[in-house]
Amino acid sequence: MTLIAIIFPCLSFLLRGRMLRFVVCLILQLTLIGWLPAAIWAVLDLQNSRADRRTRRIIRVMKQA
Repeated sequence: MTLIAIIFPCLSFLLRGRMLRFVVCLILQLTLIGWLPAAIWAVLDLQNSRADRRTRRIIRVMKQA
């Protein structure tokens, strides 16, 4: 998924169901200058969503204990 976020940043948002971010990223990606910030944004957002998912899992386990 990280490779998709680097090569096709807007597709990364689309596959995760973030439609508004997809549209903004697509507009950025249409310009050559905006492609690099779009790729960085997609990778960072992917990493943040993974961290959020990990945190929710840890909290759920802590509540069960």
